[in-house]
Amino acid sequence: MIAYVRGQLVEKTPAIAVVEAAGVGYEFTIPISTYDRLPPAGSEARLLAVHCVREDDETLYGFATTEEKTMFSKLVSVSGVGPKIAIAILSGSSISELSFAIAGGDAKRIAAIKGVGKKTAEKICVELRDKVSVLEARGAAGKPASSFVRDAVLALDALGFGEEKASKMVSDVLAANPSVSDTETLIKLSLSGGKSK
Repeated sequence: MIAYVRGQLVEKTPAIAVVEAAGVGYEFTIPISTYDRLPPAGSEARLLAVHCVREDDETLYGFATTEEKTMFSKLVSVSGVGPKIAIAILSGSSISELSFAIAGGDAKRIAAIKGVGKKTAEKICVELRDKVSVLEARGAAGKPASSFVRDAVLALDALGFGEEKASKMVSDVLAANPSVSDTETLIKLSLSGGKSK
């Protein structure tokens, strides 16, 4: 099992990266988000790896971050979603947007990604909904998740909505209003059905 490869980045395109380590060139299929994070060719690079072996194919998939690799693994666990579709989804959406869409059951947003059909998008939402939390989604956006989103969930829970319902309400608001960045606004929008005035 290859966990990661570190070495000289020989080549990179929006779909492929080649890393030479100990005299061996490893070719990775990568999402655009990983391409954006890679240094210039000739620099040292480290890619997290997922090695997929099928009857007629053997491919290394590479990721710049743990979040990308984790989401890839979640996506390929969905029936009908293979590695190529998972890479297309990761290339067509940021981890945070995708997490919000899944947590909020927004299949339409996922179906808007090239190569993803409506039924596949719905399956992704249904099968991964319990595996993606709004707090993780906010953390994947690189924003301080945790404090204001958690505070909003706790406040709604205290108002009697229950933690699961509160998380769903907050998730829906953040999916529709990703620029919200304070607890008070988040609670107000959650209570008003997510519509900003």
